[in-house]
Amino acid sequence: MTTMKQVYIFKEGSTKMRSLLGGKGCELSEMTRIGLPVPPGLVITTEQCLLYQKTKKISRSLESDIFKALSFVEKQVGKKFGDRDNPLLVSVRSGAPVSMPGMMDTILNLGLNDQTVVGFAKLTNERTAYDAYRRLIQMYGEIVFEIKKEKFDKIFDSVKEQHHRKQDVELTPDELKEIISKFKILVHEETGKQFPWDPKEQLILAIQAVFDSWNNQRAITYRNLYKIDHNMGTAVVVQSMVFGNTGNSSGTGVAFTRDPSTGQKKLYGEYLLNAQGEDVVAGIRTPKHIELMKKEMPKQYKELERIAKLLEKHYRDMQDMEFTIENGKLWMLQTRNGKRTAAAAIKIAVSMVKEKLISKEEAIMRIQPSQIEQLLHRQIDPKVKIISIAKGLPASPGAATGKIVFTADEAAELGKKEKVMLVAVETTPDDIHGMIASQGILTSRGGMTAHAAVVARGIGLPCVVGCEAAKIDLSKKTLTINGEVFKQGDVITIDGSTGAVIKGEVKLVNPTISDEFGIFLGWCDSISRMYVRANADTPSTAKGAREFGAKGIGLCRTERMFNDSDRLPFMQKMIMSENLEERKRWLSKLKEFQSKDFYEILLSMDGFPVTIRLLDPPLHEFLPKLEELLSEITVLSSKKIDEIVLMEKEKILKKVRELSEFNPMLGHRGSRLGITYPEIYEMQVTAIFEAAAKLKKEGKNPQVEIMVPLIGNVNELKILKPLIISTANSVLVRENVKLNYTVGTMIEIPRAALTADEIAKEADFFSFGTNDLTQTTLGFSRDDAEAKFLQLYLSKNIYPSNPFEVVDSGVGKLVDIAVRLGRTTKKNLKVGVCGETGGEPNSITFYHNVGLDYVSCSQFRVPIARLACAQATIMEKKSNKRN
Repeated sequence: MTTMKQVYIFKEGSTKMRSLLGGKGCELSEMTRIGLPVPPGLVITTEQCLLYQKTKKISRSLESDIFKALSFVEKQVGKKFGDRDNPLLVSVRSGAPVSMPGMMDTILNLGLNDQTVVGFAKLTNERTAYDAYRRLIQMYGEIVFEIKKEKFDKIFDSVKEQHHRKQDVELTPDELKEIISKFKILVHEETGKQFPWDPKEQLILAIQAVFDSWNNQRAITYRNLYKIDHNMGTAVVVQSMVFGNTGNSSGTGVAFTRDPSTGQKKLYGEYLLNAQGEDVVAGIRTPKHIELMKKEMPKQYKELERIAKLLEKHYRDMQDMEFTIENGKLWMLQTRNGKRTAAAAIKIAVSMVKEKLISKEEAIMRIQPSQIEQLLHRQIDPKVKIISIAKGLPASPGAATGKIVFTADEAAELGKKEKVMLVAVETTPDDIHGMIASQGILTSRGGMTAHAAVVARGIGLPCVVGCEAAKIDLSKKTLTINGEVFKQGDVITIDGSTGAVIKGEVKLVNPTISDEFGIFLGWCDSISRMYVRANADTPSTAKGAREFGAKGIGLCRTERMFNDSDRLPFMQKMIMSENLEERKRWLSKLKEFQSKDFYEILLSMDGFPVTIRLLDPPLHEFLPKLEELLSEITVLSSKKIDEIVLMEKEKILKKVRELSEFNPMLGHRGSRLGITYPEIYEMQVTAIFEAAAKLKKEGKNPQVEIMVPLIGNVNELKILKPLIISTANSVLVRENVKLNYTVGTMIEIPRAALTADEIAKEADFFSFGTNDLTQTTLGFSRDDAEAKFLQLYLSKNIYPSNPFEVVDSGVGKLVDIAVRLGRTTKKNLKVGVCGETGGEPNSITFYHNVGLDYVSCSQFRVPIARLACAQATIMEKKSNKRN
């Protein structure tokens, strides 16, 4: 929707205008509306950003509206923009409808020049004025003129060194003037232009630069990462400046209404005396913890606490606030829903339900499935004794190990092939591509609200910041800690939960579920229509899945049990058998292994259904590869060693050639194998029910579901189902045990989906194997597609996402058809999914909508799937209410 109004002053906006005024603009307007101390300002709408992207010019009408609104701000503040004696200074900030911290540009102190700085010095003090002026030239030079930050830093650091100043605040007004003079020369050398004198020109060029930053590379990367719409644009906030660098009665800070790392209900954040906001956020100086503000500025701290409580109650969510104290007066510069770790998100959601601020449904909808994934980060094994070589601030939880790299570009490149640890003095928004590719981040500077900390928490990366013992030499590519030198490629470990830095690789362990996490997931289960099972092939995996809340196993792949080194020889001997009698002899040996496996898995899931898929892959997969055999035979022949060994290898080679196929995925596998060699399925079913009978006699409650793979024609199931039932019943009669069980099939080829009404006459349940169903529907070999052309297809938007990760629309139609057809035959037919998409949130929403009963996924995706199932149910209820 396009509006006629191009610019709003704060009192005209509200939190309901987010898409038009952006997050920052609408929240500043809202804080103004509810009476909080907010420096006056104006907002240029997102619509103007999108228009600017087409023309790359600010229209005359927009320019006119900007200065009309600015004149209103001037009246509110009692200062005039560009006035020599009483100058109004403004900041220009981005503010997209969706929070993108640090991804776009900000310029402070606009309105200063050689004349207005003198007047500003009289209103404040000389040091504050010239400190603000040098900051303006640097920020303007970096953002508008695209001069490298390092060139300004080099000048700044050389002047500090020349005058023996350790801290920025020690620089005198004359020394700041020296820096300003050198900054101006740098701007002229780099651009051929003078630094803009006219404040109005400064403002318009700054607004253009912020609009341009909507499409800078780091912003695009961030939007891609978080799947943010590229066509929403950013608003621009022009706000009167207040100054935290006017002396020790002034300061600036960032505060959260709750701890963003743990979720604890207490004011959390950092501040600096005699500083501007960029000093805290950019990690230029190491800030103080907000607790110390109680002693240094008790009145302002009490006021900040009051405002924090008011904002959290007003927005019904944890808030991230920026504030400045100017000569003792507290000003609020921003509030937004605070980014938080997954652990904090869960704790805050549960706490706010208990505090009656939000409902359970709201709590569930506030948690992103990707946050749950972060919660499942690995930790340092508590049994391992570690000695940390340094300690920083614990900025983002989880532990990580990796090879040291010193730049984001190196991290992005090397991170494709190996685990890397990004080590930096500090990170900037331009480093986002390298941060994403790293296992973790270590910085020597910055605080808990520095760029590295905020981004790491957002993407779930372990991060340690402000590690002052870490001395980084980028030119030599070395990290020195307490005299010990680490080079690029050396391995270190960090613990983002404690701030520890450890030499070398440390054993990491998988996470456990906290009490709040358990409560939260319990709410999810109570709301969900679908439930979640796990794909598990071993007792340990089954046990882990149950701990994560799986209500059964949706896929137990029996073939994986044959690959252990103590079993594979027996499997190979069975395959090599020349007659039925010999084959059965080796199958009886394999049955001993299988019975034990099934006993332990059924025990791990006692009382819950366990779907056991009978042997699926072609037999040649269990034999040595053709190329390896040929090579071995060639070597053996040349050495003329034992003829018996050579004959045995040649016999295996003959069998491999006999079993080899041009397209094994569509070949002699699944039900086709069972029909050709029924004794294999007979052995497996016997092993399953012997294990179940034993458990039943022990007072347990095994719930067995036998699944036949790769059924494409109901006649295949008509042959195999009687074999399964006959074998199972024979065991149960022999063991004198009664046990209910079901026999179903995987739907994994298009013909099965299209004839599901026929197959449902024989099958007790369906389970969609979306990995193979996707391959056979799209005509893709997954390995070949992903290796050769799928990335190109994704980049050209031929497919919106990887169809092996997110259910494809064509595959989805087959699923929908199969569910409908199957239930025309059996109204209450149980239907689930056990492919990879069964743990993917968008796919889960689809499976909910087409009426599946459950999804099954890997054990570590079980909590994610439990949340996604609940969210799908809530969204359906909301949709029904609207309709």
